[in-house]
Amino acid sequence: MREIGGFGGWLGALVAIAGLVLSLLIGHGVTAPAGGAQSSAGAVAATRPAALPDFGNPKGHFYVPPAGRAVNTSHPNHVVGDGTPASCTSAAVVRAVAAGGIIRFNCGPKPVTIVMKATATVNKTTRLVVLDGGGLVTLSGGRQRRILYSDTCAGTWSTDDCIDQPYPQIVVQNITFADGYNGTHQATCTANIPRCWYGGVDGGGAIYAEGGQFKAVNSRFINNRCYSAGPDLGGGAIRALAQYRNRPVYITSDTFSGGQCSNGGALSSIAVQWDVLNSVLVNNRAVGWGANPAASGTPGGGSGGAIYNDGDDYDTLVAGTIMRDNTAREGGGAVFFVVDSGWGKLTFNESTLHHNISGQFQTFPGIYDNIDGHDGPPVMIHSTDN
Repeated sequence: MREIGGFGGWLGALVAIAGLVLSLLIGHGVTAPAGGAQSSAGAVAATRPAALPDFGNPKGHFYVPPAGRAVNTSHPNHVVGDGTPASCTSAAVVRAVAAGGIIRFNCGPKPVTIVMKATATVNKTTRLVVLDGGGLVTLSGGRQRRILYSDTCAGTWSTDDCIDQPYPQIVVQNITFADGYNGTHQATCTANIPRCWYGGVDGGGAIYAEGGQFKAVNSRFINNRCYSAGPDLGGGAIRALAQYRNRPVYITSDTFSGGQCSNGGALSSIAVQWDVLNSVLVNNRAVGWGANPAASGTPGGGSGGAIYNDGDDYDTLVAGTIMRDNTAREGGGAVFFVVDSGWGKLTFNESTLHHNISGQFQTFPGIYDNIDGHDGPPVMIHSTDN
């Protein structure tokens, strides 16, 4: 995992950061409004009059392959709730995720926020886990915890090769993840054991998915965060690692806003392919400093305001997507993309990038693109960047 090189404008980043305070969309009332009722189990009724952003880019029409689309949830295995907001509890979500299968919600006709009292953990032997919020459900970490966790290499392995395991297949769709937080620091770890792989990193403020397959469809990720320093630590919203046979993580018609982490304010990975399709990434920040490897006297990090990609042999496609007002303290205000060795390509197709600030270095406006030690521009197809 290497960095450094390129150029930048730190003063411009400072100005942009100030501007971000005033920018765009959120006004997200994830906690209960004044006078709202919260049950002891952790369900919060929220009418959310201040509008949340759309799911993804409504003007994005890039082709989505079947593997990247929402799944049919008309025959769920589990339903959270009995039709009332109070019945939709953190404990019910945790139980349903542990059991696996297709999960839907029945919390009444109005939007509801469920404040998670514990992280929902996927069983590594589960074949499929689908969380479908029906467009009405927000799962909130309450700014205290990660919301969803899956790691095929934790504990006793269920296959001979935990980093190349086809399951669980995890799908989150028609749902909002807000105020997730993971405060785990990046470990200093060199032994060849699972907890040390990928540099012993953690991250993933809303979702951590290592192994199996993951996709997010028609979903929102609002104000999720992970720890603020570390050369490879990342993923304010989602941290994905070790996907089965290097199949892409699909980010389809999703919105990411207000995410923050050392690297990758929205998305982060090592050696994972991404297809980011018809989505919106705005006002996300990489707040670490010292880059990667960490400069002397710094904790490292600060790259990829919205997306941080590193590792060997992988592509990243950003198509039909808007990236705006994202900021990196070091490199790649929108995207940091480094292929340490082997093949790889960063491609923008039918996408719009605007005002993504790289604090110290970039190879293209808001982009740091380095393949096998060579700085260069990304592939731009019918896309703009200014």
